[in-house]
Amino acid sequence: MTRKARADGAKRSGRSRRRAVLLALGSAFTLTVVACGGGGAAGGQGGLKKAPQTDGPLTVWVDSTRLAAARLYQRQHPAVKMNIVTYDGDANGSNYLQTKVSLFNRIRRGWPDVVFSSQNNEVSWAVQAGFAAPLNKGLIPRSVLDGFARGANDPCMANGTLYCLRNDLSQTVLWYNAGLMRKWGYRVPATWEEYRALGEKVAAGHPGYLVGSAGDNFTPEIYMWASKCGANQITGPKAVTIDTTSANCTRMASLLDTLIKNHTMSTSSVFSSDFDKNQAGRILMLPGPSWFGGSLFQGTFKTPAGQIAVAPTPQWSGDPAPSAGNVGGGTWLLSAHSAHLKAGTDFLTWVTTANDYQGKVAPGYPAYTAAAKAWLANQTSSRYYAGDIAGPLQTEAGRVWPGWGYGQFSQEAIWAATVTPGVTAGKTIVSLLPAWRNAIANYARSDGYKVGQ
Repeated sequence: MTRKARADGAKRSGRSRRRAVLLALGSAFTLTVVACGGGGAAGGQGGLKKAPQTDGPLTVWVDSTRLAAARLYQRQHPAVKMNIVTYDGDANGSNYLQTKVSLFNRIRRGWPDVVFSSQNNEVSWAVQAGFAAPLNKGLIPRSVLDGFARGANDPCMANGTLYCLRNDLSQTVLWYNAGLMRKWGYRVPATWEEYRALGEKVAAGHPGYLVGSAGDNFTPEIYMWASKCGANQITGPKAVTIDTTSANCTRMASLLDTLIKNHTMSTSSVFSSDFDKNQAGRILMLPGPSWFGGSLFQGTFKTPAGQIAVAPTPQWSGDPAPSAGNVGGGTWLLSAHSAHLKAGTDFLTWVTTANDYQGKVAPGYPAYTAAAKAWLANQTSSRYYAGDIAGPLQTEAGRVWPGWGYGQFSQEAIWAATVTPGVTAGKTIVSLLPAWRNAIANYARSDGYKVGQ
């Protein structure tokens, strides 16, 4: 059975991903969340007071992309009764899930058993609300948890307890049209300086072609995150440091401004009908997450096989520590109120680790290591890409800069409300950096964060 839930009042202006509470200790990040209050089902030390267990249907909430996963599981496990509900997946930080859980907590019923979120920050509220069940306290074996990529489940940790499982890694790479690069005699840029210079050459020699897009709400996660811009440094459970005007921020903002001005950087969303109709066929390069290959080029754009290749994310010249951004990844949570814990953990384990889904069907690079290998082998055997994509994707998976935190507030919503309208009005991103900082601070304070710079 499949139903659809309406996300009334939600902000739905894009495709999303992100967040969870990161505490920076040097270069290491440890999540700290006070597990208290709310629904009270999950104890402060990760304990779980089990609800009475029944044989009723397993209710699973998914977004439209993960609907294929739930349906595949249902086909492979016909004995499991399932109630599949589609919702917005908290796209663009809509907070739909949090709003509904708050309602369910008041009426003491209605919680889904398992839920997918496109955001990485759900733990920042779900533990306090008593919604998320502790997974590493006897529900999921250590042997399974050890199979996830190093750091993949960091957004799911609170006080040493694991409250969700990461769906996929969304490390940024450089997608490019290999045929056009060869035809025009261009070299794939290894540095951002080379990338900008190539954009200027394209503007002069091949006007109308694109080297990137800055029209989506996750633009800061592709470019500013990869540039180590300290706009989102979570320094404690309710503390954030915001600096949007540092050299690391202004250098990338200036690069984007240059390419927007010469029209090689699109300001349309890559998911818009306008982009699909008028610009998708004129992409020379496109920095973006690992899921762009399957979701955009192969899926939405229907780019013919043999054209698209991938390279590592460009780096700034002289930077000794290569860095990449991250656009999403998504998380799966098990409800602490579930009356079907065994069925829920079985589904949760399957959907994050099974090669039948993660290795063969999922559009993005799996967080589970064995599934990632199967996924890469499947991509290679498809012969869709020009050359091997495994090397760059594996390299960038370990380069995601840890200084970009996962606060409760949505960076996508902030960028959409502050920077995007300014760019549309003809302002430069450099000129909008102070306003971006103020907006982040306001959003953070409204969520109870102490703001520093």
